[in-house]
Order: sequence, then structure tokens, then C-alpha cells
Amino acid sequence: MQNPSPSPSPATLIGAPSNPTTQTGATTNKAKAPASAPADTSLKRKRGFFQKDLQHLMYGFGDDPNPLPETIALVEDIVVEYITDLVHKAQNVASKRGKLLTEDFLYLIRKDYPKLHRCTELLSMNEELKKARKAFDVSEENLATATD
Repeated sequence: MQNPSPSPSPATLIGAPSNPTTQTGATTNKAKAPASAPADTSLKRKRGFFQKDLQHLMYGFGDDPNPLPETIALVEDIVVEYITDLVHKAQNVASKRGKLLTEDFLYLIRKDYPKLHRCTELLSMNEELKKARKAFDVSEENLATATD
């Protein structure tokens, strides 16, 4: 009787390489630390933090309403890795100035027009909301002093 082969991992299902080398043959830095080493909790991230948000986003983009937990974990790893890489690149851009600004991120995504357009749209909407809140607070203060 033959032993059934083990089920493939989610990484194998999406076509990711099964060995720890990248396309260029370099190894990745995702090796686990020895169990006897003290855990540095400041550098480790809490997994599953974006689980519900990603589940809703995935459903909004046509996935199943209840995707597999492995799928959500994989998407979360990809998103966190992308954002971390983008922040590190922005820090490198801003290192000359010494201060990280929104423009550093816009500079990095300047060639991806849909992302750039969406970011500038969200930033302008944020400014409009700030102005509206400020105007509302000022008019509310005027009403409070006028009634006294």
C-alpha cells in the first residue's frame, strides 16, 4: 500500500518556490532563531492583527466570504512585507533630511500612477476633513460664548 503524499502548502499552490532560495539563488533571512535564544518581542509582529480587515478586503475583491485561515495569513505576510519594505525605502530616501515625510512615500510610488492618484486623493480628502472639523469647532465655540 502506498502512503498518500502530503497535501501541498499554500505557498506551493500559488507557485512560490518550495526551497528557501530566491530566483537568483540567494537564501532568505527567514530562518528561525534557536529555541534557547531569548525572544526579542519588540522586533516580532503579532500575527493575525489584520485578519478581519483582510478577510473583508478579500471578499470585496471577489474571494469567498470565509477564506481559509492559511490564505489570510499568507496575504497578511505579503502585505506586511510590502509595507515594511516601502517604509525602509522611504527611510533611506529621507535619511539625508533626517525626517520622514509623506512626500517620501509619494516619491517611491511615483511610477505607479493608480497608487499615486489614490494616495493624493486620500491626502486631499484628509485635508478637507481637517478644515471642516476646524470650522465646525470654531463655530461651535462661537455659539457657546454667544449663549452665555
